Amino acid sequence: MYKKYLKIALAYVGVIVGAGLSSGQDIIQYFVSFGKKGIVGVIILAALNIIFGRIIVALGCYYDSDNHQDVLEQVAHPIINKIIDYTLIVAGFIIYFVMIAGAGANLQQQFELPSWIGGLICSVLVIIVSYLDFDKITSVLGIFTPIIILMIIAITIYTFAGKSYDWENLSIIADAMDSPMPNVTFSAINYYSLCAITGVSMAFVLGGSVVRIGVAEKGGAIGGALIGIIILCAFASLYANVDMVKDMEIPMLAIVENINPLFAKIYTFTIFALIFNTAFSLSFSLAKRFSNGDEKRLHIVLITSVILGYICSFAGFKKLVSIMYPILGYIGILLLVVLLTAWIREKQNINKEKMIRRKMIAVESKKYDDNQEYTAKDKKIFSKLSDESILDNDAIKKEVKEVVSEEQNNK
Repeated sequence: MYKKYLKIALAYVGVIVGAGLSSGQDIIQYFVSFGKKGIVGVIILAALNIIFGRIIVALGCYYDSDNHQDVLEQVAHPIINKIIDYTLIVAGFIIYFVMIAGAGANLQQQFELPSWIGGLICSVLVIIVSYLDFDKITSVLGIFTPIIILMIIAITIYTFAGKSYDWENLSIIADAMDSPMPNVTFSAINYYSLCAITGVSMAFVLGGSVVRIGVAEKGGAIGGALIGIIILCAFASLYANVDMVKDMEIPMLAIVENINPLFAKIYTFTIFALIFNTAFSLSFSLAKRFSNGDEKRLHIVLITSVILGYICSFAGFKKLVSIMYPILGYIGILLLVVLLTAWIREKQNINKEKMIRRKMIAVESKKYDDNQEYTAKDKKIFSKLSDESILDNDAIKKEVKEVVSEEQNNK
């Protein structure tokens, strides 16, 4: 079980930590540009990540989500649902081509390749990986996350170990930068709203891939906490080097290039992998939204969106971040209000459903325990519990049996 919620947590971080955050461009524009006050925004952002990471993944699990509509249809008024649905579709596509632009900017800054090459490589990879099964996809989403966490922590240690900085001068430089937001508090809220738009569709699907609501809650909260750590370290490093990186497309890479050339190349590929994580998550969830369970249609929609996104990415990474992200962040606030309201309203039912699934798993586990006998009474209890579940009777029975079988095989 520990491995399961850690896997969900890392996959969730992989969904959220894309080109802007791992590259440092988002942090520069949203937080470093406020100077010393930026740390307040970072703390607020970390708290929002933990709270809503838990809520979003748990709601996906509770409603056994296969796409964002499975949840939104249950928690929002039909008109609000339509607004959010269309917003997520449009936002997912916009952020997707921003990611592709980031892939191009990343390889261009490190290897001086034309930006269209990096974008093309990322686009082709998205199409290839879409043909893998979901478990393999989840593994892909999480594989580079521990690496980037360690790298950013290492960059932060290098930045501050045995060094001193002229903080007053750095503050003056940071304050002189343009910010897309009026104040640091609203900047944190707007940026998290953007993160929610980026990750909510795939986070719902991640939640729907597990049966235990407790596992989903822990996975989302741990993922949010890890994102908070990454953001805090990235902010500290970028702020200390703001005089050097303020005009860079990929600010974190500029810092790494001063540490070690080989490290810079490794960091470049790691950023590229995280860009891919977010790009894939967005395109895959968008395709699932329109495929209606048809595998062939899913790939047609995905390939079409990839081609269109690649064309749109030529507008440029830094420019796209400064223009499109704040707009999407404002719209995303409506989504946060809907999700928070749903969580508060459904909290009692979610806890009840959590206990039902927990009891069903305990009863089904008796079949695998030599010290316990699975009786006719247990079968009746299992059936009664499935009737009480929010999910379809046959669906919850099948999912519980699968999760118990998997847990037993992994012992």
